[in-house]
Amino acid sequence: MGSTPVPQPGLDRMVPFPGHPLVVGVVPGQDPLVVRTAASLAAAVGARIAFAYVDTSRYVVEEHADGAVRHAPIDPEGIDDRWEDTEDSLRAGLTDLLRDDDLHWDFRYLAGLPDRALTHLARAVDACAIVVGTRVAGTGHHMRELLEVSVAAHLSHHQHRPVLTVPLAVVDWKEIRAPWATR
Repeated sequence: MGSTPVPQPGLDRMVPFPGHPLVVGVVPGQDPLVVRTAASLAAAVGARIAFAYVDTSRYVVEEHADGAVRHAPIDPEGIDDRWEDTEDSLRAGLTDLLRDDDLHWDFRYLAGLPDRALTHLARAVDACAIVVGTRVAGTGHHMRELLEVSVAAHLSHHQHRPVLTVPLAVVDWKEIRAPWATR
């Protein structure tokens, strides 16, 4: 059984910015810089925006052609309606942040692995690019960085669309040291 090669980025797969949406990953409590950056880019190129939150505590039951999904909790014992509160809160936050912008946007509540869910949505809406924010460093972030690969890195290595990563915190070059080095 021969496997087919994974399609690679190329001029023939490039999606032009005008007329195609941006997919933008959002999370609760995220710095508004991600949304504002995406709004600025969308206004500059005349794109609409497909905002999406990916709930990793839920799994995809069914994927729809428009990028929406039907989802269920990973824990079958728990009845979890909190996702609806998260969805309502994110929609309200986006509405507030974008109230003065003349942009067309929508929001999707997705489930599963963030990079795969955003890629599925980008494919479904024929997005020109994906916009995500960086993780904000916290306690123990050096060890986590060794063990985890960011959503942006996964996206940039596993699909052909450009990925715009919005920095949310930076580290002074003088402070960079190997995570295992002692001070």
